[in-house]
Amino acid sequence: MNSSGEPWTGHAKGSRGYRGVLIGLAAAGMATFAQLYSLQGVLPGLAADLEISASSAALTVSAATLGLAAAVIPWSAAADRFGRLPVMRLAILAAVVLGLAVPFSPSLPALLVLRFIEGAAMGGIPAVALAYLSEEVSRVHAAVAAGSYVSGTTIGGLAGRIVAAPLSEAANWRIGVGVVSLLAAAAAVVFLLTAPKQQGFSPLRRSDPGPGLGGRLLAQLRDPRQAGLYLQAFLLMGGFVAVYNYLGFRLGEAPFSLPQSVAGFLFLAYLAGTWSSRAAGTLAGRLSAHGGRRTVLLGSTAVMAAGLALTLAPWLPAVITGLVVFTGGFFAAHSIASGWAPFLATEGRAQASSLYNLFYYAGSSVLGWTGGFFFQLWGWAGLSAFVGLLLAAAAAAAAAVLTPESGAAPASPALEKP
Repeated sequence: MNSSGEPWTGHAKGSRGYRGVLIGLAAAGMATFAQLYSLQGVLPGLAADLEISASSAALTVSAATLGLAAAVIPWSAAADRFGRLPVMRLAILAAVVLGLAVPFSPSLPALLVLRFIEGAAMGGIPAVALAYLSEEVSRVHAAVAAGSYVSGTTIGGLAGRIVAAPLSEAANWRIGVGVVSLLAAAAAVVFLLTAPKQQGFSPLRRSDPGPGLGGRLLAQLRDPRQAGLYLQAFLLMGGFVAVYNYLGFRLGEAPFSLPQSVAGFLFLAYLAGTWSSRAAGTLAGRLSAHGGRRTVLLGSTAVMAAGLALTLAPWLPAVITGLVVFTGGFFAAHSIASGWAPFLATEGRAQASSLYNLFYYAGSSVLGWTGGFFFQLWGWAGLSAFVGLLLAAAAAAAAAVLTPESGAAPASPALEKP
């Protein structure tokens, strides 16, 4: 209900409240994902400074994404009880404070603990942002408004990497990460000042009928189609992060010998996902008579494999092309799978999305780090073989449990980007 007692229908497009939601969530996405992935752009410098291996350095990324994965479901449950906006405010404040402390970590163990807690704090944004948006914005314009949040996560994830990398080379990794944390703090202030108070939220009470949180989670895990989608999230995201974690190390070696500041700009390939995620949804709709979602998901995984193969060439233009193709394929696959999970859920749609996020970031943490052992033992060929096996396993799982009939509806664009 609004202040006049009428049912709340959401802020209309063009209104002050609508603009506040868009600007606020875009800023929140920027603040969260800039901090989450800023260390990925400085891993070679961090490894040299702390005198650790590439795989140990990559743990700093994995620790944060693991913390986020572990916290997504608790944050969503808290938001059901206490409200979307209060939970997001608490999460972003905690994440910013912890992020500002990261550059002062005296050792790798201290850095990993701090990054895990920081990631857990960040989890309150992706767990709650779209629920807040869906309740506060007119349903007619909700899909358009969601694009603002997606853009914020994209820009944040990219900025965190390309700002930190050149500053790390010019000074050190602590300066690079510290500047990103300050930018994230400024974005957090924008969110706190612009996001309008919640009017469409109704708290979930324990006396409400229906299964509890555990029952809703189990219902998703027992569905083989959902399990197949969660496996896509785990395997594909794991392979994607493994490539980006160790690419900087490879390009710093012969025959490329690129300075870290230049190698960091290859993260611009990430923008390929901005186009491919939307194109995948459109294509799935056009192929709806031929198992649209399943067809596009399998095709996108094949595109990832083709791009990965190109990165094996000892020629920089081929590596760049391969990275762009690989990245575009990943975001196309992610857009299909992330939109498919809540579509398949007959109840507990929020839990279906939360579980997808849990497996998504768990894959980033576990497999993104594990790839380092293959890189250290057998170089880029070993890492590529490892990622290729992940892609093959994901495609086999999709072909086995995701039927064409269950994928007939048009796909939704990805809700967030790494």
